[in-house]
Amino acid sequence: MKVVGLTGGIGSGKSTVAKMFKELGVPVYDSDYEAKRLMVHSKKLKEQIKDLLGNESYLDGNLNRPYIARRVFTHPDLLQSLNAIVHPAVREDFESWSSKQDAPYVIQETALIFEKGIEDYYDSVILITAPKDFRLDRVAKRDGLTKADVLQRMKNQMEDEGKMEKAHFVIENIDLDTTLKKVKETHESLVKLAN
Repeated sequence: MKVVGLTGGIGSGKSTVAKMFKELGVPVYDSDYEAKRLMVHSKKLKEQIKDLLGNESYLDGNLNRPYIARRVFTHPDLLQSLNAIVHPAVREDFESWSSKQDAPYVIQETALIFEKGIEDYYDSVILITAPKDFRLDRVAKRDGLTKADVLQRMKNQMEDEGKMEKAHFVIENIDLDTTLKKVKETHESLVKLAN
């Protein structure tokens, strides 16, 4: 079974494209969702996060996401330390999950494949792109953030141009019909590569 990474900058539409692949019967692992789940349910991770960011990281046993976001997106060293705690746990969870799947390929949806230099872990990488102004508007509306906050988060990610050189497949996500057509074409190519 092949392992495919699905990545893109904040607001590019990774989750929308992941849903399209799911509708085609492809098992998809949402790294962001699973990381949050592990951060709440793993005692070991909770303790490490509290040690790094303080007890304020949790409210009533749940992640205090606004607090954590404020801390890590304004202090790159804290973001790097948090990632060093969470990413290995997510990798282990993904490997366990993928070993139970029965499909020609699985997709791991994750934001920072190229930034972390882990593209070689995947048999193929799909990059989702969208114009920066689309992304800014999507994230500001979705997350209730100012455009300045969104731009601050974008600073932690590589520009699309650099990622496009490394990706095996690129899907521009501007309108859903065109995106779905490209997803279907990519799916057909990945099934052929897996056989």
